[in-house]
Amino acid sequence: MSAPDLPAPRTPGRYSVALVCLGNICRSPMADVVLSERVDEAGLSGRVTVASCGTGDWHVGHPMDERAAATLTAAGYDASRHRAQQWAQTWLEEHDLVLAMDESNLADLGGRSERVRLFRDFDPVGTGGEVPDPYYGGDDGFEEVLTMVERTSAAIVDAFRRLEEP
Repeated sequence: MSAPDLPAPRTPGRYSVALVCLGNICRSPMADVVLSERVDEAGLSGRVTVASCGTGDWHVGHPMDERAAATLTAAGYDASRHRAQQWAQTWLEEHDLVLAMDESNLADLGGRSERVRLFRDFDPVGTGGEVPDPYYGGDDGFEEVLTMVERTSAAIVDAFRRLEEP
């Protein structure tokens, strides 16, 4: 099953995607790290940018949750550069696509639109589902999120490749 189509870029030849969760220390930064690496591996880093933020301000400026970072590091990713940011309404105009991790985040962004969707709308398994928040659980929740993020990121990169086709 292939990923859905992406909205057209605002600037031809460039694409910007934002990933949004609640505090920007677990789900969206994990997705940011993985998707950024997949974009780079696909040779698209010169044309595709990835950013993440949270709808709340509790963690602004803080690094990723230690458990999220440890899960990414154990899987071979570099989780060291993340600093939490907060969502601002300007992100809607600055990014071609905004992907929320769950329905609550989606509602905080003003709801679904052509450019605002759920991250798992691109997941070939459980399309349209939510990425569960692992914050209050154990390490297995972070592993589950990483599995979802990896397969969904691969599908998003496939969608970027289709966008590049003539």
